[in-house]
Amino acid sequence: MIGNWFLRCAVLFALAGMGLGIRMGIVHDFTLSPVHAHVNLVGFTTLFLAGLFYRAMPHAAGWLAGLHFTLALPGALALSIGIAGSVTGQDWGVAVAIAGSLLTVAAMLIFAIAVFRATGSSRAESLDAVEPGYAGR
Repeated sequence: MIGNWFLRCAVLFALAGMGLGIRMGIVHDFTLSPVHAHVNLVGFTTLFLAGLFYRAMPHAAGWLAGLHFTLALPGALALSIGIAGSVTGQDWGVAVAIAGSLLTVAAMLIFAIAVFRATGSSRAESLDAVEPGYAGR
């Protein structure tokens, strides 16, 4: 199920963000703070929320969800790596960050379409009536 892939990748981003935050605190060098913020917000939070959505709305977990994942994962990775390159003065950093940003925005547009389709259908309303807390079991 695609929701599980979002959740698993999100947890990996959370661990990476925590590791980076701990490292910055230990060495007292906060140059990579923007990377830490984007890993946690774009990598962990957005992927985790998407995973929860696709698990709660299994009828939305079709090809559009697959496209969302295909854009979101490399987008979050490229954005984070690009920001790291940029703040450390690497020539390639800005270009990679821009590519990651574009992928991330495209992924969010796809997610918006998926959310509006899933929540605007009669299928979404019928799921609410099945049982409280139904999560596609």
